[in-house]
Amino acid sequence: MIRLRLFDEMSLCTDAEVQRMLPLVPEWRREQALRFKHTFGRFACLKSYLMLAELLQGGFGISDFGVSVSDHGKPYVTGCPGIHFNISHCTKAIAVAVSDSPVGIDVEAFRNFSDGLLDKSMNETERQQIQASDSPLETFASFWTRKEAVFKLHGTGITDDLHCILTEKETTDTMINREKGYAVSVAMYAQDCNGQLAELW
Repeated sequence: MIRLRLFDEMSLCTDAEVQRMLPLVPEWRREQALRFKHTFGRFACLKSYLMLAELLQGGFGISDFGVSVSDHGKPYVTGCPGIHFNISHCTKAIAVAVSDSPVGIDVEAFRNFSDGLLDKSMNETERQQIQASDSPLETFASFWTRKEAVFKLHGTGITDDLHCILTEKETTDTMINREKGYAVSVAMYAQDCNGQLAELW
């Protein structure tokens, strides 16, 4: 079972909203949020936690939880080995996924890319699809978020070759928001997916 929350009303990213959310999170999360110097970092830290709490409570009946981090930096719910989550944010949106199987999620704003980044991150087939696309920024963002979501699914950091990270071992699905200018992708291991990703959006 997978549950997803996506927030993209970024006009609400204000100091006033940060102050409203601060009392709603545990002390350790407040301390994390307040380490950020800018409003966006604080807002994203607080909002993503509240989104995670909503998903854990509504989908899995977990209301009191802590978060730990693996040796490779992947977060997990302390004391709940069967529950997996992932968080991503950019200037356009915040995304949170929770599942009873490993999951990765990535959200990115559309951005210009150089030939050097294209060479470094895309294989020849992907590069051709991006260059032939009517919307190359969208196509690039789709590939990029799928790759990032797979890396986050694996939980090992960027240790594999970007050119061949997308394999049949994983299932990914992507949603493009043209109006607000971002892409979001979710990844699961193929044996765990059972068609769940197609029902997310």
